[in-house]
Amino acid sequence: MRSSKTVCLHRLGKTRGDELGAGSFFNNKKVTAGRIVESWSQQTRAAVTGRHVLAIQDTTEVHFATKPKRRRGLGRCGHGNAYGVLAHVMMAVDADSEACLGLVGGQVWNRKSTVTSPLRKRALADRESRRWTETAVQAKEVLSAAAMVTVISDREGDIYPTWGRVPGENVHVLNRVMSDRRLAGETDATLYTVADSFPVASGALIALRARSPAHAARQARLELRFGAVEIARPVNEKDRDLPARAKLWLVDVREVDAPEGVEPLHWRLLTTHDVSDIATAWRIVDWYRMRWWIEQLFRVSKSQGLGLEESQLGTADGLVKLSAAAMKAACIDMQLVQERDGVHGLAASVVFTEMDIVTITALNPTLEGKTVRQQNPHPPRSLAWAAWVIARLGSWHCYGKPPGPITFHRGIEKFHAIHEGFSLYANLQREVRIP
Repeated sequence: MRSSKTVCLHRLGKTRGDELGAGSFFNNKKVTAGRIVESWSQQTRAAVTGRHVLAIQDTTEVHFATKPKRRRGLGRCGHGNAYGVLAHVMMAVDADSEACLGLVGGQVWNRKSTVTSPLRKRALADRESRRWTETAVQAKEVLSAAAMVTVISDREGDIYPTWGRVPGENVHVLNRVMSDRRLAGETDATLYTVADSFPVASGALIALRARSPAHAARQARLELRFGAVEIARPVNEKDRDLPARAKLWLVDVREVDAPEGVEPLHWRLLTTHDVSDIATAWRIVDWYRMRWWIEQLFRVSKSQGLGLEESQLGTADGLVKLSAAAMKAACIDMQLVQERDGVHGLAASVVFTEMDIVTITALNPTLEGKTVRQQNPHPPRSLAWAAWVIARLGSWHCYGKPPGPITFHRGIEKFHAIHEGFSLYANLQREVRIP
């Protein structure tokens, strides 16, 4: 998937046998989505060492074309007549540099039936929303080498069990508020009324990235408010072992003078970080804005990259596993393009295996030219060093614009073929001792 930039089975292999083999792999009962998800963090563990990591999580719907006579076993997802699977993904991003460090964990599943009992009458274990808390708790082990972890979620992840189970030593939570909450104590105050009462502490003009054709990039003038709050455990919370209250900080940022016809931005952000000054409050806003990276991951896996939703794989079980593999491939693609200038200082091992790096080392001197600009300027075994080699294979000449996704697409495809031949030759040398 990484080399061909597709999940289409007949394009992944070179022969009909390859296509059938790929189909057999994804339909094999011994291959599970859970094991594929476990492998997501293989190279992430080392990459996060000593860093402040933003563990950003979100859920995406992966829609597949179906007909009444060919549902492929897929359940409904989203609104309307949409069928597909759901992928909940957590990715690690460096809080200081915004470098994508890899995937951490999550789950991919197919809704086989519709739950009819009211949400408030179900325990967390019987609700899909448990994924937000479970993924964050499991991430603590994967991210144990990080200096600090901040788990970031959008509104759907704002559930009370997260505040009670996730925070720990050097582990913080940052969530956008989903609904108005009752504050602890004998008071009628709620999150919304308290936020409105906070004085305006600061203002700023920030650039908002484009999120979709309906949400174009633009400048937004914001007002900042913040203060300490204490939320109460919901009266309908089934788990009475959770603390009765949670002491948090609320950061409220709202847009003023929004363009006509544009919904003003308004984020209410709850966090376990101590927000005692204006600089820290703006830092919380900046960290939340980095959610853009996981939205970008989903785009790369689907319409703007691998074309996951176009797969014609015949079973829901196979599509669940295919989706799990596609998320990893999309993350690798993002990392390679992101590190082309070496600004994040990542190691090549974040993306490439040791055998890949052996091939890249052999290729590097053959791609360097006579001029200074045609020399690989990056430290050996860094991801930028490896990206330079891939870009050169993709016909980048070291002049003009930096290499983009299409150049890397060509380069990684060519590298894949060279690496395969290089590995075969190395194996043959060991077997017959060719001088």
